[in-house]
Amino acid sequence: MRRFKTPLRYLLGLLFVAAGVNHFLRVEFYESIMPPALPWHLPLVYISGVAEIVLGLLLLVRRWQRYAGWGLIALLIAVFPANIHMALHPELYSSWSPWLLYLRLPLQGVLIAWAYWYTRPETAPDSLPFGS
Repeated sequence: MRRFKTPLRYLLGLLFVAAGVNHFLRVEFYESIMPPALPWHLPLVYISGVAEIVLGLLLLVRRWQRYAGWGLIALLIAVFPANIHMALHPELYSSWSPWLLYLRLPLQGVLIAWAYWYTRPETAPDSLPFGS
């Protein structure tokens, strides 16, 4: 898995940059998935978009990957209520299949685990326990 870690870091970083840019291209959509109990929908859409772009870019820089990983984990937890809202109210999102709305919930866990991978320090090949 070690040889895939760097290319997958770039993939994750670019996915978050693209998702963040999308917040500015599809503002109405992102406002619509915000749970009604949350205030300030429009500012939160912009803030989360900027956070995704910045954290995605930071993940691309090895020196900052650990901080970016923790930031992405926090961000993914923060936006999870929007995914729950969508899954619980599929009638509001008729262009999405209800099973896709539920599939997004465990996908957050996968993304959190993926980001967590980059919070761990790199282990040098010669310092692996029991050799390789």
